[in-house]
Amino acid sequence: MSFNLFEAIVDESKLHPYFKQIQNDPAYAQARQIINDWSEGLLDRSGEATKFIKEFQITFNSSFWELYLNKAFKSLGYDIDYSKASPDFNLMGKNNKRISVEAVTSNPSSVLPIKLSASKIDEEEYLSDSTLKLAGKIRDKHQLYLGDGKKKHPYSSLEHVKGNPFVLAIAPFDKQLAQSQNNTAINRVLYGLEPPTNYHQPQKCIEYIVNKNGEDVNIGIFTNDSYKEISAVIFSTTGAFGKAVALAGTASFVKVTRLRKIGIVEFMAKEGLDKLGRFRTQVSKTYDIFSERMFSGLEVCGHDVYVYGGGDHKETHLDGLQIYHNPYAVHPLSVYDLDAPEIVHYFYNVENKSMDIIYNDNAMISRNTFTAIA
Repeated sequence: MSFNLFEAIVDESKLHPYFKQIQNDPAYAQARQIINDWSEGLLDRSGEATKFIKEFQITFNSSFWELYLNKAFKSLGYDIDYSKASPDFNLMGKNNKRISVEAVTSNPSSVLPIKLSASKIDEEEYLSDSTLKLAGKIRDKHQLYLGDGKKKHPYSSLEHVKGNPFVLAIAPFDKQLAQSQNNTAINRVLYGLEPPTNYHQPQKCIEYIVNKNGEDVNIGIFTNDSYKEISAVIFSTTGAFGKAVALAGTASFVKVTRLRKIGIVEFMAKEGLDKLGRFRTQVSKTYDIFSERMFSGLEVCGHDVYVYGGGDHKETHLDGLQIYHNPYAVHPLSVYDLDAPEIVHYFYNVENKSMDIIYNDNAMISRNTFTAIA
């Protein structure tokens, strides 16, 4: 059965500002069609279609994230058992592999669009606020898995969940420019690692941060067994509306960061020693690449930041997807369970108290789109 998510079924006064902005603007016509296509199967649950569409039109963010994930899991080759209402996604793969996934977003305190101050954003406050929101959402879902007395059937009690890797899929929608946090906040929440100062020094480890009430909030939850029931966390800052705009190819301007990993022989042949460190490549007046390169064992690693017109940008649905593995998981998630060339996998090294990364060259980890509206 076909549904149009953008045909309003609630009173206009209840429509989310983002939904209203997207609903009728001709610049977003292709993006709207892409989003509708993501819903395939998700609205087939008995009695759920109207409920989901209302939620999408009124609150927007959490429903949008579910739409993105629905398409992502299918792209990864999984069937989804829509007959089960909880958790959000019950994945069925080859060899009867089953994975239970609960989706969650960190949301703004107000549904109104946030106006950015003309003054410079306080980066420390911004990171702290993002960290606290993500930590709180993961804590709440962990309690629902175990049973907090509020949910009649905790996730752990469900027969179709028992024995499966239990994965949280989380995305930050808590403020404008939330995608700009990259992975700095989630690194703190899961592995207790502060943003790196440079490539030659280990990241500083922290165990807690202080909230606005002056209380200590534990972070680094995957550095011990306190969250052993959560096998992994799927994370993305690129699964928001910008994904549909990027896939539609209608963005006016794009900024994207991709990780680089090049063999030394290939690096010497294609780039050369003079490309170690930081440098800028101006492809055209509207196309710049800001790069960083350094030796890492038998490879040269770093990143490229592309700043260019939307017509030069290409990405897939899975680009920007990141998976954090819990070394203490009762039911571990294998790197092969949710794997594609675009996905970046993170692991916590218990002995070294550091983060290990598995990724392919050119893996995208952040992307911002900007669309000119007439």
